[in-house]
Amino acid sequence: MGVDVLVAGGGPAGLAAAISSARSGARTLLVERHGALGGMGTAALVHSFCGLYELAGDSGPQWANPGFASEFATRLIAGGGSAGPQRMGRVWVLPHQPAACAWLADEMVGAAGNLEMLLHSEIIAVSPDLTAVELVTRGVRRRVAARSVVDASGDGEILGLAGAAFDQAPPEHLQRPAFIFGLQGVEESAWQDDERLKIAARIARAVAGGGLPAGALGASLRGTGRGGEVYVTIDLTGPSDYDPTRAADLTALEVEGRSLAWSLAEFFRTSTPGFSTSTISVFPARVGIRESRRVVGRYRLETADVEKGAQFPDAVARATWPMELRESNRGPRLRFPLHGQPADIPLRSLRARDHKTLFVAGRCLSCSHEAQASVRVMGTCLATGEAAGLAAALQATGRGGEASDVLSERARIRRS
Repeated sequence: MGVDVLVAGGGPAGLAAAISSARSGARTLLVERHGALGGMGTAALVHSFCGLYELAGDSGPQWANPGFASEFATRLIAGGGSAGPQRMGRVWVLPHQPAACAWLADEMVGAAGNLEMLLHSEIIAVSPDLTAVELVTRGVRRRVAARSVVDASGDGEILGLAGAAFDQAPPEHLQRPAFIFGLQGVEESAWQDDERLKIAARIARAVAGGGLPAGALGASLRGTGRGGEVYVTIDLTGPSDYDPTRAADLTALEVEGRSLAWSLAEFFRTSTPGFSTSTISVFPARVGIRESRRVVGRYRLETADVEKGAQFPDAVARATWPMELRESNRGPRLRFPLHGQPADIPLRSLRARDHKTLFVAGRCLSCSHEAQASVRVMGTCLATGEAAGLAAALQATGRGGEASDVLSERARIRRS
């Protein structure tokens, strides 16, 4: 089988890359290991799109990256998968139903044309020049020839298989993974306003008294909008030498997350007003990894670039989310741009330095550890995925692939 563009990973970045590539006329194959698209927004139950909007001002939510990102969000709202944007301090977010995200992704892939989707499939080998990719589906191997490849796997799986240069923060600085689970049967008033602060204080006292494991500290709650249901987010500590690409560590994280969730659910039910009839409604299909490998690209987006709102001649997206650092399980540290100016994301940061046909999108693009804490969010991933998919398609079909070509093709697709 031969395609113009192969996209590894069907999360927000991969979804945007594959559909944008196909809309540009390139024969495209999307490979996803889970049974549904959406990545962190479905499998890990991350229930809010961040980075879709400009920093909050007086004029209401404004799109940060008009194009595929705004199209997906608009259709999610129109389909009943979201009630619309909500303001949280200095930022706007779009809460959504993970199930609706998976449904919409299927709908958009089905309508794209030129696009084949393979779920329950993993890439297991690539040739040194990336022209041949081997994948496996339930024990059946398949070999695919590709002109261009987009690594939107989140963990830089293609980077690892191809021997491409990558960066990875030391274990003590890696963003902590998240375990998100649902609770149903909760009274509506139990998590509103000041009640969440009271719950945090109860958790802290229970940990200090030995009634809850230390890992429960920092757990946060948010209502889903579906009567009596909340999502609980736990930032996990992980092993001291934590590596998000190591099977033993991922196994330990999944077990730790479920154990903490079970302990918290029991604590809420027996010790927290309004939770006496609550039960766990859903576990995630996988733990939510926030940081892993980052490609060594043709330009590394630096911390100072995000802080100062740097602009680049080859800009293809904008990073409007603050640097959300979660290097411990005690909650985030937010660092906003110094002057409120969003940073550009250059196309060079989406291109591997040493492989001319390899593009990246999402959280493994070329950037510093701190800059990654801004660009990794799902709204920005939609935008970088669109740019990488268009660049890969244009290059594979001999129509350029520079930033100006990407912007022109994006405008053409929006008009059509």
